Amino acid sequence: MKQKIVLSVPMHCDKCRTKALKIAAAAHGVSKVSIEADKGHMEVIGDGVDSVCLTSLLRKKLGFATIVKVEEVKEAKADKKEEKPTGPPGCVHYCPPMYYVLAHEYPEPVQCSVM
Repeated sequence: MKQKIVLSVPMHCDKCRTKALKIAAAAHGVSKVSIEADKGHMEVIGDGVDSVCLTSLLRKKLGFATIVKVEEVKEAKADKKEEKPTGPPGCVHYCPPMYYVLAHEYPEPVQCSVM
């Protein structure tokens, strides 16, 4: 079940914002993190994210965090039919495989035969 968690986090400077983003992005199940800096809210979207655990992590690192709301994200139904690429029937788009060659910058040293 995908859910959207809105947290109130104090973000006074860029360092605080970066720290909050890193903590939220590292949490288990998070797929998207966004910040509304003017309101001081952070929005976390993910599957199976523990909001209490995330809030406690933010409190430990930043000093203050509060859960504003938690709601389920309802995915848009696919009412539209999938658009298939137009082209002659039976036409398959083929991408040739890419190869690479390892080039040696420095040749192997030659052993001196005179000693």
